[in-house]
Amino acid sequence: MTPSLRAPRHWGGRTRGAAAAAAVALLTTPGAVLGHGASVDAPTWPGILFEWRSEPLVLLGLGLSLVVWLLLARRVANRHPLRPHPRWRSAAFIGALVVIAIALTSPIEAYEGQLFSVHMLQHMLLQLVAAPLLLLGAPMTLALRAAPPPLRRWLLNMLRSRVVAVVSFPLLAWVLFAAVNWGWHFSDLYDQALESPWLHDLEHATFLGAAILFWLPVIGADPARWRLHHPVRLFYLFLAMPQNSFLGVALMSAQTVLYPHYLTNGRVWGPSALVDQNVGGMLMWVGGDVVFLLAMGLILAAWVRAEDRRSAREDARLDAQLIAGDRARAGQGR
Repeated sequence: MTPSLRAPRHWGGRTRGAAAAAAVALLTTPGAVLGHGASVDAPTWPGILFEWRSEPLVLLGLGLSLVVWLLLARRVANRHPLRPHPRWRSAAFIGALVVIAIALTSPIEAYEGQLFSVHMLQHMLLQLVAAPLLLLGAPMTLALRAAPPPLRRWLLNMLRSRVVAVVSFPLLAWVLFAAVNWGWHFSDLYDQALESPWLHDLEHATFLGAAILFWLPVIGADPARWRLHHPVRLFYLFLAMPQNSFLGVALMSAQTVLYPHYLTNGRVWGPSALVDQNVGGMLMWVGGDVVFLLAMGLILAAWVRAEDRRSAREDARLDAQLIAGDRARAGQGR
């Protein structure tokens, strides 16, 4: 029996009090500390470990997501003590929240306005780590199991709606994922986002949203309109590698700085803006392809396990037929 996710009753009051205190602290943080893209000195060790940025909306959203997840998981565990939401899925979802927090509030956020390579690492964490981990948590399955019947019917109707069917269509999701990456990196929007906090937040939202739609048909942990067979999932990921590689190589081999912000941000330390841009492109190319290859390996392993289970069921069916035939012949012999 899998242990249920239970918490002492007095945690509820403490959690609400801590959340309220955190919200007040975030909303009263001085604006100078919250400013995006603020100039920072050359990184030193271990000083770089303390270069964190307080992002109220990000932290509040992540905190609320964590609290809601724990409450839903506890509700499911209480309702179904023999079949709680798998702990490894909860770990995946919470891990995704941690990755998002690292990407958007850690020293990565502090230096992404200074170095393109760090900005690239930030986007890769959102698209290639956080997004698949969120889906591995199976959040919609958890919500459906925890919801009361009226809300469950509404959620199911939403999942079956034409809008969700269109938006989650694998071909559209694949194209949207590629378009978001190429569109941001090869337009003025990327450089403008480095100067505008709200546009920068929109950039992060589009990267994460497009990545979630892209990984949805690959992971398939939640109820969905479109179900891809394992070989199709492999082909889907295989096709995603070239566009990622071409984009990374284009950035790595560029002979001019594509984003003026990195020439005018006042940085006098570290690599030149062009070398930094080339490093960022190489990071996208190599790091992205490694993630896709790893995902393909996991899909292949899942395919083998699915085939083994199918073979075991077929063998059991044939054995049952043979036993039934032997018994029938034995009865006729009497």
